[in-house]
Amino acid sequence: MRFDLSDDQEFFRETTRRFIETEAPVSVVREWHDHPDGCPPSWWRAAAELGWTSLMVPESLGGGSISGRPIVDLTIVADEMGRGVTPGPFMPTNAVADTLGRSGSSDQQALLEGVMAGEVVLGWAFCEPGGDWAATRLATEAAPADGGYVLSGTKTAVEAGAQAHHLLVTAQSPEGLAQFLVPSDVGGLTITPQESLDLGRRFAEVRLDNVLVGAEALVGAPGAATVADVERQCQVMVVLQCADSAGSADRVLEFTAEYAFDRYSFGRPLASYQALKHRFADMKMWSEASQAAADAAADALADANDEARMVSVAKSYVGDRSVEIMQDCVQLHGGIGVTWEHDLHLYLRRATVNRGLFGTPADHRECLSELLGY
Repeated sequence: MRFDLSDDQEFFRETTRRFIETEAPVSVVREWHDHPDGCPPSWWRAAAELGWTSLMVPESLGGGSISGRPIVDLTIVADEMGRGVTPGPFMPTNAVADTLGRSGSSDQQALLEGVMAGEVVLGWAFCEPGGDWAATRLATEAAPADGGYVLSGTKTAVEAGAQAHHLLVTAQSPEGLAQFLVPSDVGGLTITPQESLDLGRRFAEVRLDNVLVGAEALVGAPGAATVADVERQCQVMVVLQCADSAGSADRVLEFTAEYAFDRYSFGRPLASYQALKHRFADMKMWSEASQAAADAAADALADANDEARMVSVAKSYVGDRSVEIMQDCVQLHGGIGVTWEHDLHLYLRRATVNRGLFGTPADHRECLSELLGY
């Protein structure tokens, strides 16, 4: 976590951590693994009362941030959720709420009151089969019809897809890239829960079979405006997942160091061996660098300053290093590190899923090469 938090931000961080540790410790999160929604709706409403779903909503619509830089404040929550492998539709709900607050119609923005109360969950149907996260290669189509549009296509890895009350569907229209806010119970929409390596969060496949929506479902204007919205949504998701993974890696390193001091081998603590000291030093450096990269990406996005580059830098570094830290920690734990009963695998699962969502580290290194003109 960043060291330059204001008093208000530090209080928010402490409140968030205390809430997670009290209401959703890892032992409780384990009990929720069989819950169809990943967590009880009542718990999500309680989390929303702390501001988890209102930071990205403009003050004019009832929201508001702590520091005036919403995405920075939101990464405080993401970091703490990573430390607790906390479930919930946190990332997609905030990314979509941000877009509705900036580009939505008055009727669409009216939904944000329910979002801020934790009663309305939003999902983003973006990725398509094959794992391609490039908006320019979307196959889902939006064809004009009867004063509205007919949506056809398939989306996969839709976080909170089966829990969402409304889905933001990104598609190609004759006017260019377009997005539509679609109720989850509309005719022709089929939502199928998917198995996930991450035991806490929920994902789904969304099939759109000639789904007819009115013109009022369109969010913003098709074309360049929507491209800008989609790029920002991707950046918000990546920044939040980087903060989440950095928090997870830091927590895993903490309890691994504690274990190494408590576990004795040949009459000495494991942590006393020089080879392991070197390993811990490397992991600590990677963890601190991951935190710094996530913070720098949040700052860049908040200030609209070189955000495309900084977000890709963060994902390419945090995506790899967070998983490497946890894999090393598995080795340092020995046999207990690969058991179901130990919490380590919950963190590794989460970071591994984060690594693949919204572009792998390799994808983001390719983006950096393009930005540099290579």
